[in-house]
Amino acid sequence: MNRTSPARIGARGHHIRSEQRWDGLVINLRLSPATALRNLDILAVLIAASLPWSTSLPAIFAVIWLFALVPTIEPTLLQLFKRPICILPVAFFVLALAGTLWSSAPWTARLHAVGPLAKLLVIPLLIYHFRRSSRGQWVFTAFLVSCALLMIMSWIVAFDPRLALKSGAYYGVPIKNYIDQSQEFALCAVALAYPVVHLLLQKRIKEAALLLIVAVSFVANMMFVVVSRTALVTMPVMLGIFMFLHLTPRRMIAVSCTTLLAGVVMWFASPSLQSRVASFSSQYDQYETSDQATSIGLRLEFWRKSLRFFVDAPLAGHGTGSVQGLFTAAAVGQTGAAAEVVNNPHNQTLNAAVQWGSLGILVLYAMWLFHLSLFRGTSLADWVGLLVVAQNMMTSLFNSHLFDFHEGWMYVLGVGVAGGMVLQTRAVEISSRS
Repeated sequence: MNRTSPARIGARGHHIRSEQRWDGLVINLRLSPATALRNLDILAVLIAASLPWSTSLPAIFAVIWLFALVPTIEPTLLQLFKRPICILPVAFFVLALAGTLWSSAPWTARLHAVGPLAKLLVIPLLIYHFRRSSRGQWVFTAFLVSCALLMIMSWIVAFDPRLALKSGAYYGVPIKNYIDQSQEFALCAVALAYPVVHLLLQKRIKEAALLLIVAVSFVANMMFVVVSRTALVTMPVMLGIFMFLHLTPRRMIAVSCTTLLAGVVMWFASPSLQSRVASFSSQYDQYETSDQATSIGLRLEFWRKSLRFFVDAPLAGHGTGSVQGLFTAAAVGQTGAAAEVVNNPHNQTLNAAVQWGSLGILVLYAMWLFHLSLFRGTSLADWVGLLVVAQNMMTSLFNSHLFDFHEGWMYVLGVGVAGGMVLQTRAVEISSRS
């Protein structure tokens, strides 16, 4: 008896799709629209879930996501590029690409410097996808759960450093570094303030208490295990933004007093926090008195030199990938902090200014401001998007976080997913009024 293959059955009019299943993820050669969207949602969840733990996995999942997105693209994508929120990230990448033409750095350095901006091209694609998907909150939840697991692992590693997932790990940091870990924990802790308040207003005390415990655990880990100085500076500002936008004056006063009291208790109970705060002044004094290459001293040195580089080429900068060559030339004959050579001035504005001059600063701040203006509403997506942009702007005073892999992808995912959700909500509201 002859057996009929699935392909022959399909040819007779029965639409059978060839499927493979990889750990629950359906990969079809011919996907229905609903399945294609679901697969894209799952891949976005995997990017967010793997980001706190890895650099290679998010990159792999992102590439797969892009390939999976291509068959689902419709002409409506082009309409999005009329919006500054989508065209500006692309313009920033194009500027970096064009900047290779007037740079004097080796071509390997020029192309290497373009790479960190390529991820900005994903922002409009994420906005496009999550404008039509109803699962954007899955991505936020995946990132929160992954960070919570990392926080638990951080406590474990603090008690037993041998359980760290990399050799020579920093105290309480199981993977990556304490700066990335602090940015994740700070973002999650402050972001949870929104659902906690709304659950309390709805009298859903158990759910609110559970999320509050998670948020407090993030803060406790930063205060008693390890925290970056950048997070110490920016987290109070982020909390202040939340109180200003979402609390009445009476509740704002109550939360402020509670936060201040908790801060005082943590200060006296945490030698780690006291040491971290004291390092601000001690490192500055060491730099000023003996020109030691302390973390704060180096930043001041990098900023001073970068301003001089910018003044030398204020309009279009020195070109893409030029930073390290400029610092190398400036370090000749120097000692101490002045002799340090870097390819990153540890300030996002100066990083753009040195390479692309005033034009780079204009594109950078236009993108930030238009992304901020996108999240003007009062939904959870608005709050997450606003918080992601605000955190990136503030932490970029002390780092080039938009270009860094980890913090840069936090920005891309936050703006892209939340932006799509916000546009979808507004489209529904407009259609319901018409």
